Amino acid sequence: MFTFTAFFLKTKSMIMSKNLLLALLFISQMAGAQNWLTDFEKAKEEAKLSNKSIVMVFSGSDWCAPCIKLDKDIWQSPEFKAYAEDNFVMLRLDFPRRKANALPPKQTEANKALADKYNPNGYFPFVVVFNSALNKRGETGYKKMSPQEYINHLSAFLK
Repeated sequence: MFTFTAFFLKTKSMIMSKNLLLALLFISQMAGAQNWLTDFEKAKEEAKLSNKSIVMVFSGSDWCAPCIKLDKDIWQSPEFKAYAEDNFVMLRLDFPRRKANALPPKQTEANKALADKYNPNGYFPFVVVFNSALNKRGETGYKKMSPQEYINHLSAFLK
């Protein structure tokens, strides 16, 4: 015989299982999340302390199709994330256009100042690579490559 109590307990159990699955999925995503910095001074400090190179990325995250593709195909790939964790300090300088994605004014001004210095032509996406001694070693943009090929491309600047 089916009772309301049995129905309630079964439904509650299904909801709890679904919530647990969503929580585990969220945690697994966070564990593999790229550690992006947004402050050049902090990136320089971390690069010096860890003896890593800086990858500075100028991005239009909500309007630039190649930026979005570079993020999805390269930056978010497990292969690149694993390599970057050991070798790069990742610095994102974003220039969103939608009001909903607007950055704080202080961040916007800092990004503009760095763009004036390192991306004067206003290319997007634009990637600048610095070695651990903070010397600019190369620049690039979106390239239709696999994550491993892009890793090799960035690493070639540091040889």
